[in-house]
Amino acid sequence: MRSGVDPAANLAAAETLIREAAAGGATFIATPEMTGLLQRKPKLFWDRVKTENDDPLIPAFAGLAKALGITLLIGSLAVKVGEGRAANRSFLFGPDGKILVRYDKIHMFDVTVSRTETWRESAIYEAGSQPQIIDTPVAKLGLSICYDVRFAELYRHYGREGVQIITVPAAFTVPTGQAHWETLLRARAIETGAFIIAPAQGGAHEDGRTTYGHSMIIDPWGKIIAALDHDEPGILTAEVDLDEVDAARAKIPAWSLDPKPALR
Repeated sequence: MRSGVDPAANLAAAETLIREAAAGGATFIATPEMTGLLQRKPKLFWDRVKTENDDPLIPAFAGLAKALGITLLIGSLAVKVGEGRAANRSFLFGPDGKILVRYDKIHMFDVTVSRTETWRESAIYEAGSQPQIIDTPVAKLGLSICYDVRFAELYRHYGREGVQIITVPAAFTVPTGQAHWETLLRARAIETGAFIIAPAQGGAHEDGRTTYGHSMIIDPWGKIIAALDHDEPGILTAEVDLDEVDAARAKIPAWSLDPKPALR
């Protein structure tokens, strides 16, 4: 996607792509981080952000999942959780439209990418504290968001718990995307023996940022089985054989031998 500053417009764009994917036979569909809003100006951000109970995008996506009979991961929405505080929250909807699980991004993107690009996600967002694993009609899923991908202990936890697919919705910057996106995603797949599904924001956004795009699906052996080689909005699909998870872990069970990490 290339989400902008208007949640209603972002909903419409997401719905068009979701319906197209479902019409093509997709039963599990995932969207990028910050599907509903990308707005880096604080005042304008807070003018748009709602609490979970008041956000019209949540029932809209719930209704869409039910109407299409799909399992739908909205990679994340900005959700108001207190005065001047938000959560970067994934929502997983079942084919009945009910929320199966929520996941709040654990690792905040507080970085200095260059002399001209600095991000302090913790200034607005409350960090999550809990990994989330859920059995779905599709597979056993583990949830993560964007910057989480740099923290291997979260993914080792998912591998150790037998997760078959790990989702990594993202809005990677262009410099870090060019340098690290593919490498990090493939590493997480290899070390866990799980499929990685990574839908990404891409291109020049209305709020002035630019994101890397290049959505990917990677198998448990670290092979890229589907990828977009650009930053334009679009649909990426792949058929996933869950037997490959057991096969990869039987060959190299290193993930099961790691000391139990201290998740923070």
